[in-house]
Amino acid sequence: MADPIKPQDSARSKASNYFTQSDQREKLVRQEIEKERSAQAAKMAKLRALRVAKEEADKQAEAESATAKPELDKRAPVRRKRAIRL
Repeated sequence: MADPIKPQDSARSKASNYFTQSDQREKLVRQEIEKERSAQAAKMAKLRALRVAKEEADKQAEAESATAKPELDKRAPVRRKRAIRL
């Protein structure tokens, strides 16, 4: 004869199933969060690399433009008063 199922065993197995499912859901959520974090980190690294490359290109362009043309006299133009004719 088969042993009758005790109410305690039934409750224990239901609780075990519930917590197992809960643990699985929690594990999936953590995996999704980790995927999002890694995607965000990759995006930030890409943007940072682009920014650094742009800054470097700007520095080189500025250095080339500074050496290419001599500095002009940057004084303000002299405004002369016009003579009033009567």
